[in-house]
Amino acid sequence: MSKIIAIHSFRGGTGKSNISANLAALVAASGHRVGIIDTDIQSPGVHVIFAFNQDDMKYALNDFLWGNCQIEEAAYDVTATTRGIAQPDGDSGRLYLIPSSVKTGEIARVLRDGYDVGLLNDGIQRLVRELKLDYLVIDTHPGVNEETLLSIAICDRFLLIMRPDNQDFQGTAVTVELARRLEVQDMQLIVNKVPQGMEREMLKGQIESIYQVPVIGMLPLNSEMAGLGSRELFTAHYPDHPISRELQTIARRVMA
Repeated sequence: MSKIIAIHSFRGGTGKSNISANLAALVAASGHRVGIIDTDIQSPGVHVIFAFNQDDMKYALNDFLWGNCQIEEAAYDVTATTRGIAQPDGDSGRLYLIPSSVKTGEIARVLRDGYDVGLLNDGIQRLVRELKLDYLVIDTHPGVNEETLLSIAICDRFLLIMRPDNQDFQGTAVTVELARRLEVQDMQLIVNKVPQGMEREMLKGQIESIYQVPVIGMLPLNSEMAGLGSRELFTAHYPDHPISRELQTIARRVMA
């Protein structure tokens, strides 16, 4: 049975898109058919992490929302160009990227006119069906809007990214409450950019006590991650790095 995984944060800058992209690639590398859709239409960027050239983007999610194409026409198979997925014996999964447009005029149109959120729901269901996906990862727009509420409502698993920061603590509380009101059954937390010297187990216990939500991963604040600058998947560039090993653990928990 296909599973929809929504990955969200209340604020920008949490590393949500990097985590989404790396988890999608790791799950695909486990032999699954995976899609990752960038619904952060106001500030898209997942395609950059996959080194996907916008000149190769005939259609984007925007085109589907405005009736210019079917959503599967905006899906691009990036398996061959994503390191770590294709296996020498041919026993590998597939990874499809559904980007949002980076054209200034189209972003301005979204900001000015909005879009039909109900149509996005229809598109997500069609995407899973037409591409025969095992998992669809939704990289959401930070904060709370109609698209966020839709993603939370339709997902099978809701991953919430936060930093150990007072503003994130408050914003995460709002998002957890919204998810509970929407009767989300499977909600998990990932803590990112944990400063060196901070007691991880104490922090994990504090967060789980506050939100009554399990923490499935804690990623340190790291210079290699910052230095890579979203030019590539971290897990492909540094496969043996402690962050990559933690992301692999999170991916296994996501698939559990």
